[in-house]
Amino acid sequence: MTARILADVAASITELKANPMKVVASAHGEAIAILNRNEPAFYCLPAETYESLLNQLEDLELIQLAKARKHEESISVNLDDL
Repeated sequence: MTARILADVAASITELKANPMKVVASAHGEAIAILNRNEPAFYCLPAETYESLLNQLEDLELIQLAKARKHEESISVNLDDL
């Protein structure tokens, strides 16, 4: 069975076990496809890249929420009343 690898860098599980930090460093912050018998088993991301990805997803969710509420009736609020 063939599988699409969605990363520019790939490493085997054996390489990852032998030296995980070397494998992560070799990708320079990008995703790494971890292969098991030449098939992608999972993707490995540095913590900084993962955090950035989650922030981008959160921003997209907030944009969708804002667009969905764009036509709702607005309510005037006085900050002193809060």
